[in-house]
Amino acid sequence: MVVCEQVVADHREPKPRACRADIVTVRGLTHRYAENLALSDVDLAVEEASLFALLGPNGCGKTTLFKILTTMLRPTAGGATVAGVDVVTQRAAVRRRIGIVFQHPSLDDKLTVRENLVHQGNLYGLFGKPLATRIDELLSRFGVASRTNDFVEKLSGGLKRRVELAKSLLHRPGVLILDEPSTGLDPGARLELIAQLRELRDSDGVTCLMTTHLMDEADRCDCVGLMDRGRLVALDTPSALKATIGGDVLTVDTLDPRALAADITFRLAAVAEAVDGAVRIECSRGHEFLPTLIEMFPGRIQSVKIGKPTLEDVFLHATGHSLAGTTQPEAEVN
Repeated sequence: MVVCEQVVADHREPKPRACRADIVTVRGLTHRYAENLALSDVDLAVEEASLFALLGPNGCGKTTLFKILTTMLRPTAGGATVAGVDVVTQRAAVRRRIGIVFQHPSLDDKLTVRENLVHQGNLYGLFGKPLATRIDELLSRFGVASRTNDFVEKLSGGLKRRVELAKSLLHRPGVLILDEPSTGLDPGARLELIAQLRELRDSDGVTCLMTTHLMDEADRCDCVGLMDRGRLVALDTPSALKATIGGDVLTVDTLDPRALAADITFRLAAVAEAVDGAVRIECSRGHEFLPTLIEMFPGRIQSVKIGKPTLEDVFLHATGHSLAGTTQPEAEVN
């Protein structure tokens, strides 16, 4: 692994992808809460200056991994490094190299925007004019300079997230780790958040690693790791993951999904599954298969939707159950 000693820099040009090193590595990471297995032998690597998403349902182990990478939790087995620094044996050094955005706001509502950032800067040994200049720079960058003296409790959810980002970047970290950062945001604010993370990646070379259960967020990232029941079940770019399915995906609405799925599999030699109250079929040429399907089962099909594979399809293919609406036992991960 190539380790960059100069973690903090004012401006960093993004490197060509072929020249990028892995800035976050996870090897054999396992964690148990008593008898509950939260993480099971997880391996992954995150390239520097990239936008990486851990995608999975609530309770799949994402937050446990987040806590380990941010030094809040010691793993049962295995290990991880951030910028070449061990998250267990060099916790203080890791904390100097990372910025953290928690799922729930960590701002003090009774303080102003500037007061929140001043206190955060002081924790990292920043004071006086250099801190004031850095605060002004970040508030301007995230479009909240006009709210600097407003109490945080007066801000919308989207504006609070902007201030959270500014707070996490005060000490110029090389890695930004975010746990479900779009929680509570409306769709417009979620898109804006991803755009801001891309800007940090491209302009400053910051590596952004985020956890999410939202497919559209993960689809906008450079690389995605799919997690299920504490395991990493797939890892690649969004386009490469979807290419593993290939062809088309048909979703059939019917009154008896299990019976229809069994009949389609038997009579048409197609792989059909009953999923979330519908029948799901993967096939290479959906537009050609569709007329045969409708002709073979008249009166049993209410509607059919045909489309290209999504990350939801990849998750279902890898795990046997859907991501949307799935919640796994909380005790396994928290």
